[in-house]
Formats: sequence, structure tokens, C-alpha cells
Amino acid sequence: MLACAEGRTNTEIAVDLGVNQVTVSKWRHRFGADRLDGLMDAPRPGAVRTISDEVVEAVVVETLETAPPDATHWSTRSLAAKHGISRQTVSEIWRAFGLKPWLKDSFKVSPDPQLVEKIRDLVALYMNPPVAAVVFAVDEKPQIQALDRTASTLPMLPTTPERATHDYERNGTCDLFAALNMATGTVITDIRSTHTSADFVAFLKQGEPQRP
Repeated sequence: MLACAEGRTNTEIAVDLGVNQVTVSKWRHRFGADRLDGLMDAPRPGAVRTISDEVVEAVVVETLETAPPDATHWSTRSLAAKHGISRQTVSEIWRAFGLKPWLKDSFKVSPDPQLVEKIRDLVALYMNPPVAAVVFAVDEKPQIQALDRTASTLPMLPTTPERATHDYERNGTCDLFAALNMATGTVITDIRSTHTSADFVAFLKQGEPQRP
């Protein structure tokens, strides 16, 4: 409108501001008809929003700062039940604020100089194992041990998931070894006070007689 007051044409204003001539014409006509009131947002089509700003704020704050008593983070179902709204509404609020409570990212990279080579070897083993070889899938579950990350976990923020380091420090806890026998459905277990390769080998030998 200030550019129009200078006597410039719609084409000149559109080129200068990087907008379409139709946009310039629309706002010129709205200002001409309703003066300053014409520059206000007009009512938009669609149903009237039924969720108050207070509910939206509560959903966002609880997602960022709290967790349900029986889970590590809120789900759309649990948060919807607490506030008496639909799961779709919770999902839309999360999407609008860029919240993904189920996602956890890492902000540290392994310093192992052979990391890439080791990953390639592991992937190749699963994709093309040696003839007549038995391949064991082994994973460590630090989440169920008395461990601390080497740095504080960074909380979730809008558009940014919770982030934690990939490495951790042990706090003198026992080790629980467990293996699932896929053939029989039985679980083989052992508890050790240390966390060494010898302990792991001893556990593998314990399960050897049960391997088909």
C-alpha cells in the first residue's frame, strides 16, 4: 500500500516485491474499499476450530516436559485420552509444532577409525553367510542396565527430536545374558558380575548343547 501511495504501477510493485500482479491488485482493491480494515485477515473457509489455545498449549507442554507413568513418551492415543480429544487432533498439533516424541537422534559419532569397515563386514555376513555356518544376531540393551550416557540427553524441542550420545558409562551393575532358542521357544539365561569376552564365550558355550 505504501508503494501504491507513491504512484507506482501494479507491475512495478510486483517485480520489486517478488509477488504476482494479481496479489498487488487484490490488496489495492481491498484497501480502496475498506481502508485499513481491508488489510486485516479475512475469515477463512472451513469449519470453526473447536480446540482452544489452552488445550494446544497443554498438549505441546506435556509432550516436551512429561511422560506417562507406563511409557517413555506420550503416544497420540494416550495424550488424546487424557485431554478428551481425538488422536488425529494430537497428531495435527504435533505436526504443526514439529514434535516427534517417538524419535531419538544421536549427536555423537563413534570415534572408531574402522567403523565403516566393521559395518560392511557385518552386513556382508548377514547377506552372504558362509556355507553351513550358523549366524547369531547379538545386541546389547543398555536401556535396561544401570548406565549413564557420557553426556546429558538433550531434550526434545519443536522440530528437533530428543538426542543422546551413542556411548555410555557403566555403574557397577550385573550383566544379564539371554538368548532365545528359535526352534523351541525357550530362553537361555545367565547372570555375570563382569562384562568381559570370557563371560560372553562362557554363555555361548552354555547354549551350545541346546543349539539344533
